[in-house]
Amino acid sequence: MKDILIMGIESSCDETSVAIVRNGREVLSNVINSQIKIHEEYGGVVPEIASRCHTEVINLIMKQALKEANVSLEDIDAISVTQGPGLVGALLVGVSYAKGLSYVTKKPLIAVNHIEGHIAGNYLTHQELKPPFICLIVSGGHTHLVNVKSYSEFEILGKTRDDAIGEAFDKVARVIGLGYPGGPKVDNLAKEGNPNIKLPVTHFDNLDFSFSGIKTAVINLNHKVPDINKADLCASFQIAVTEMLITNVRKAVNMYNSDKIAIAGGVSRNSFIRKSFDDFAKEMDIKVYYPEPVLCTDNAAMIAAAGYYNYINNERADLKLNAIPNLKIGE
Repeated sequence: MKDILIMGIESSCDETSVAIVRNGREVLSNVINSQIKIHEEYGGVVPEIASRCHTEVINLIMKQALKEANVSLEDIDAISVTQGPGLVGALLVGVSYAKGLSYVTKKPLIAVNHIEGHIAGNYLTHQELKPPFICLIVSGGHTHLVNVKSYSEFEILGKTRDDAIGEAFDKVARVIGLGYPGGPKVDNLAKEGNPNIKLPVTHFDNLDFSFSGIKTAVINLNHKVPDINKADLCASFQIAVTEMLITNVRKAVNMYNSDKIAIAGGVSRNSFIRKSFDDFAKEMDIKVYYPEPVLCTDNAAMIAAAGYYNYINNERADLKLNAIPNLKIGE
């Protein structure tokens, strides 16, 4: 059976990435150009700057991905690209570039949902993982609990009603003076603290999440008690948001009698969250999967992996493809 090579293109936020993936499971190359250093001085991603940076580097990144994979454009079977969700200007750079490549090379164009890409990141790390399973996507822009019915069928079980969990990490880090990006800095400082500060956790009758309440509580505490122990505050915040995540995942596992869960997205790199889910999996006697760290944050390999399953399902986009910044999973 002929191998299928998919080129993935990702530009939804502040990483420009192009990757080549074989048969949806094997990464031949995954080149990522991060803009973190550029956006650090602004305390967060500036959309206009992100778009310009994508434009400046995307062609070089594509050529480097082909070189590292030791393949040519002629060897590629299809070009997959993030259609959304994300920053509209940033998305448009990747979509426009992919359409141009598709037109010139006459290769099929595949549209990929960014969230579905995060789910597919686990397939690249764990060759044995197959649907169905429950997946928790936790990132700077998204918090979703999804029933992965098949490689192309997804049921949203719950999602955040306000802030994404990664956004809450970033805002907490900013207000206590840790800077951007906040997630890794909160994780590191929390290791020096004790979770001895009571913070509010939010639960609903369904499987939705809310992180605005705990974020506001941390901000107010920091203002009212300027000399509060920052490490204790980070540890307390981290344990509280993790408890919210695990509560809903536990409900989902019991509802669907699932024997495996996957965690995906940038926040899945958090060491405390990983340890907590490892303990949860042992308690429930189920398996838990995470992508390797480079596949947690935004990258094109996950887009190529998701694109592979769209490709074998004969899902094709045409040159009218447009970016959809609020694209929903399953659409």
